[in-house]
Amino acid sequence: MQLPAGFFLKGQLVHLIAPIVLLGAVYTGSEYFTGGGEWLGLSVAGWFWLTITVGILHQVVTWLGWRSQLQWGLFTRWFGDRDLLVWGILFLPLLAARPLTLIGLGVADFNSLPIAAELSIALGALVLVPGAYTLFSTARYFGITRAMGGDHFRRKYREMPLVSQGAFSWSGNAMYVYGFLTLWAIALLTNSLAAVVAAAFHHLYVWVHYYCTEKPDMELLYK
Repeated sequence: MQLPAGFFLKGQLVHLIAPIVLLGAVYTGSEYFTGGGEWLGLSVAGWFWLTITVGILHQVVTWLGWRSQLQWGLFTRWFGDRDLLVWGILFLPLLAARPLTLIGLGVADFNSLPIAAELSIALGALVLVPGAYTLFSTARYFGITRAMGGDHFRRKYREMPLVSQGAFSWSGNAMYVYGFLTLWAIALLTNSLAAVVAAAFHHLYVWVHYYCTEKPDMELLYK
């Protein structure tokens, strides 16, 4: 595929500026929601900045991986038929680290949200339903390989029809609209103020990824 010169950097100025703005906002208020708790020897502040760092690292690695494969076929040149396997080894642990580090934050900062624990748990259970159903729908109907950007590596994924089953019948972009509700669920089920702030960061920041990286890629791949 012949790509426009400089496509590798398309949208990335905004992708750079947006997290700086978001980080400035959360840093300014961090003294109010990173209290004195800890878990596994790591403080609330430590868990908070760890989960934020994981989210940023995940999206930067995704940009580098997807664009280097589109622009130069880098993974295929280096790893041949194992290109998608290598990409999965890079991508999936970072994806899993987002909820795992958020759980660590929620446990360390347990019961700090200034609302009744019963209400927080009820809200968490409520948003967990569409979030978990979206994750199921992604695995069942969309496929993990396709979800991690298989269409950047193989033509067959670009030729597949749009998915409209499960949560994708609610929205064609269900993974971002509903899937990230699982992070809100973690924050609410642990009744953690710091985790709520971190979940909001993750959810806002993934839309930056969508508009700056994924959407331009899709416009190119699917014309």
